[in-house]
Amino acid sequence: MSRIFGAISQNGYVVRDIRAAMDHWVNVLGVGPWFYVERVRTDYFRYRGEDSPLEMSIALANSGDLQIELIEQRNDAPSLYREFLDAGREGLQHVAYWTKEYQALYDRALSLGYKVGHEGQIGGEQGRFAYFDTGLRPGTVVEISDISGNKGKLFEHIRQAARGWDGTEPIRTVG
Repeated sequence: MSRIFGAISQNGYVVRDIRAAMDHWVNVLGVGPWFYVERVRTDYFRYRGEDSPLEMSIALANSGDLQIELIEQRNDAPSLYREFLDAGREGLQHVAYWTKEYQALYDRALSLGYKVGHEGQIGGEQGRFAYFDTGLRPGTVVEISDISGNKGKLFEHIRQAARGWDGTEPIRTVG
């Protein structure tokens, strides 16, 4: 458990082919079902303080209480995902911590010297997220995500779906 952020709630993988990645997780690892959003609509997205027209697809599933997120960036807009891919990487890019006290955790991270790499919002103020650029090591980017609203309810639904999953309907399109 992080003394700063709490328990890791999600591992985020940046991939070049989200369909192939979901197939691997379903058929090789037995993890699912996947909740897939082909075109994520952000209210805003900023990379290093500047607006960026990010286009991405995401898929979410759980293995126990740990959520797995797959992210495929669909354009060349500036983002930490693009930096990761451009460095020749693919795979675990970040760990995420979830909070219902988003602003307090965001402010605490900034006060400790963390720098925002990119941040955005999906579905209103309770859908905020921020990725803190923690260096060059894959898998160590820190995300914080506000789960005080509908996003938290969706994440709980995904967790519950995984508990009783029998292998049917492995990919479920959302939105």
